[in-house]
Amino acid sequence: MTESVIDPGVLDRGHVRLTVRGSRATIVLDRPDQLNAQTPDTWKALREIGQHLAPEVRVVVVRGEGRSFSAGLDRRLFEAEEVDGAPGLMSLASRPVEQGDAEIAAFQQGFSWLRDPERVTIAAVQGHAIGAGFQLALACDMRVLTTDATLRMAETSLGLVPDLGGTLPLVRAVGYSRAADICLTGREVAAEEAARIGLANSVVEPDELEAATDRLVEAITRSPAGAVRETLALLSQAEEAEDPEQQFAAERAAQLRRLRELVGDSGGE
Repeated sequence: MTESVIDPGVLDRGHVRLTVRGSRATIVLDRPDQLNAQTPDTWKALREIGQHLAPEVRVVVVRGEGRSFSAGLDRRLFEAEEVDGAPGLMSLASRPVEQGDAEIAAFQQGFSWLRDPERVTIAAVQGHAIGAGFQLALACDMRVLTTDATLRMAETSLGLVPDLGGTLPLVRAVGYSRAADICLTGREVAAEEAARIGLANSVVEPDELEAATDRLVEAITRSPAGAVRETLALLSQAEEAEDPEQQFAAERAAQLRRLRELVGDSGGE
């Protein structure tokens, strides 16, 4: 499949741009006048991209246009019954539980594919990453932040919960106690702290964000695609292993698959 399969109307309605060059795809939240605030159309566009990216895409970079990565939910979602044809938050409460659950599950699919070990995902974060914006950054495997970036999980302070898949990667990155602090207080996490506690892989000056992201992409794509994919899968399941032997077994199986593929590439059996 190729980028041309993706419905451009879905991307336009979600204010999302997609560029694919070789093994790299770049997703841009393109609503800078609203600090890249997100709506259900944003999540539909992200889901569409995840379902139709070409297999040769190895690295996906997610960034925001303008001075913010994403300031979170479009405020209309808190006030209106519908926003651009999609249900507002409060209207979800009036739906049957099964219907509401299915609609939120569809929203989550815009984020969950970013954790698929088939490709490496990188969030290039400048300015604000609040709520849904923070969860989008957390959905990625790695995060490069600018020195002026701030992260904030605002949902609990608004009477809600983070429901776009952000709780698991947050706990994995910083541990339970820090995750509880970040979520329950709704405080801002500045870039320096984010790097110190494991939320950022690196912090750079704003005018260095693009170059730093490019260097990371280049470093990742120097390794064979199969080795990257298998390593990501091992890392993602490591914390869920019930005992060390379970992870040892997974490593053995992955290594044997790699060796067979390498032998096959060299013309052996």
